[in-house]
Amino acid sequence: MATDNTNEGRTRVVITGWGMVTPLGLDTPTTWEALLAGRSGIGPITQVEAADLPVQIAGEVKGFDAARHLPYKVVRRTDPYARYALVAAQEALEHSALTIDESNADRVGVLIGSGYGPMKSIADHVRDLDAKGPRAVAPMAAITGAIDSAAGEISMITGARGPSRATSSACASGTDAIGEAARWIRTGATDVVLAGGADDIITRVDIAGSGNARALSGRQGDPTEASRPFDEDRGGFVMAAGAGVLVLESAEHALARGARVLAEVIGYGASSDAYHWTAPHPEGISVRRAMNEALHDAGITPGDVDYVNAHGTGTQLNDQAELASLRAVFGKHIETVPVSSTKSMTGHMIGAAGAVEAIIGALVIKEGVVPPTINCDTPIDPSVNFVAHTAQAHDVDVVMSNSFGFGGHNAVVVLRRWAA
Repeated sequence: MATDNTNEGRTRVVITGWGMVTPLGLDTPTTWEALLAGRSGIGPITQVEAADLPVQIAGEVKGFDAARHLPYKVVRRTDPYARYALVAAQEALEHSALTIDESNADRVGVLIGSGYGPMKSIADHVRDLDAKGPRAVAPMAAITGAIDSAAGEISMITGARGPSRATSSACASGTDAIGEAARWIRTGATDVVLAGGADDIITRVDIAGSGNARALSGRQGDPTEASRPFDEDRGGFVMAAGAGVLVLESAEHALARGARVLAEVIGYGASSDAYHWTAPHPEGISVRRAMNEALHDAGITPGDVDYVNAHGTGTQLNDQAELASLRAVFGKHIETVPVSSTKSMTGHMIGAAGAVEAIIGALVIKEGVVPPTINCDTPIDPSVNFVAHTAQAHDVDVVMSNSFGFGGHNAVVVLRRWAA
């Protein structure tokens, strides 16, 4: 039930399509099926030499053949993160049944978040330069090696001529992209935005650095048990790759073209800790503010939320701080709603995480089933329903999806079941 009129009369923003490329599957249906089955996409690193790295496991995208989806020249010049974003965007467009043509191209924008961008391509260019000299560096290196390359490629391949850009706020990038895209639509800058996030930093540099920072799980044994959000035995997050893209439209535009509305984006809040590069603020002041601002933007109370897709990375500090913040915002209500972390299965896809998790939240609304938090053997708070091990049926109208990133970036979106 709405508690104020802050959103009364404003342009409503709806989701009409989605696409995913994740460690669990190369599209949305496959990923969703794996999530509900409680399957893990985490395994040994195969894409780079990992024997000497501090961690040898990750959530790699497996079996992805870009040539099946993209023109040869696009495949040749793009980084894997951009290819994932392109394929997810194509799935989202097809799912939405939206055709971009001369009648609407100027009103379609693209906003893709990424924490790190084309890191694999940059590493390749540096190796070519060192090994073979300047003439070996590709002429497009400076362009396709930029963090806006995914957004630019999506704009060119789809013909979207509205604003196109990247947003980068570490692990909050995908959520920020959705929230800012909704603002574009509400202010009338666009009618449609292809919004989401993508990352692939399963590189020797990134695994070495994050491993040395002791941010990654060093758990020995079965890799599928390494990501353990909200479990007493958690020991760090698992690096992963992927992309998630949504088609966002003004409700007026979507209904006028007869689109199927999947969910509504009703709230967005963002803040910064201004505290530490890798550790969350111990009191979670800014995290709470982001959640409260998202609820205020949505015009609802914490008691109206039916499911929380938690940031839930599986690090000691993050999980405890997020839970404390949820308690501060929701009070006892946090003990009556399911709270799960799908990172337990996907790993942490960095800039893609928030976008994929927003899609998951919309699917929960649509399907009435909440994916589990696997490996949650001993919950850090037994009074909270972390949906341990097995998916649960729940009637969900409102979802909160949290994303908190290194550097103190916090972003929260709130989705609701569509009611015309």
